Amino acid sequence: MKYLKILLLLLLWGQQQQAYAQEEAKPKAKVEHAEPLYIDLIRDLGARKGEREWNLGFGISDRQKYDAYETLIEYEWAPIDRLGLEVELPFTFYSPLNGTERDSMPGHQLHGLKLAAQWSFFVSEKQATSMAIGYINEFMFSNFNQFGRPLIKGNRYDPFLVVAKRWNRNFHSLIYTGPSFEQEFATGHFSSGYAINTSIHYMANNSRNFVGIEFNKEFDAEGFSMHIRPQMRVAFSEQLIIGVLASVPVHRKEEGLGLFIRLIWEPKEKH
Repeated sequence: MKYLKILLLLLLWGQQQQAYAQEEAKPKAKVEHAEPLYIDLIRDLGARKGEREWNLGFGISDRQKYDAYETLIEYEWAPIDRLGLEVELPFTFYSPLNGTERDSMPGHQLHGLKLAAQWSFFVSEKQATSMAIGYINEFMFSNFNQFGRPLIKGNRYDPFLVVAKRWNRNFHSLIYTGPSFEQEFATGHFSSGYAINTSIHYMANNSRNFVGIEFNKEFDAEGFSMHIRPQMRVAFSEQLIIGVLASVPVHRKEEGLGLFIRLIWEPKEKH
């Protein structure tokens, strides 16, 4: 009788462990959200371990006296469920207009090295809602004319909060907000601002294609500014997505229209 009880206990324990293993094998809950193309996220909300993505960005904007050409390369990945990490290198090059002297323009530059993390702390399939907190740290570099004198001229600190909601099969909304702080090492000067980025998108059924609009709003020492960025995204395959957006400044008179293209490559997950 004693051995029978031990055997029953072992069987019950084995079934319990099997149930735990099956539960852990199930993928974590994840809600599909339309991710803005300009202020993109560090990784999908509710990211799952093994996800990764390469981004290449190309843009041009009219600054009245010169054109600014932007390019970026970034890599993002999820080392564990719910956690996204990112490394980004953003560049800007300038071209004079209407005989503008080069000395009156900013110097070409690699803006800095951006390191970022994002943690999805709330994911509800029932409510079709996800929330995340994150942090971006940017080591700001000197322009190419002064590169290395010094190499790192300051630091930018950007904590943020993301709240996304899918209202039905097609409509998606998202809020990305948080303060930013810049520190200049040579002078010790600090400056700050606050950003509120809102977006709404319509995603086509059974696809990753969407059209939508971003409203990027900033408050800083110069006051309030906003850019409206209508956009569209087309998935050419499971791995390749291309996004295109226009930029319309609302308040800053020194800026004209802009265009930005984002190439997104998602390698197949390793097993």
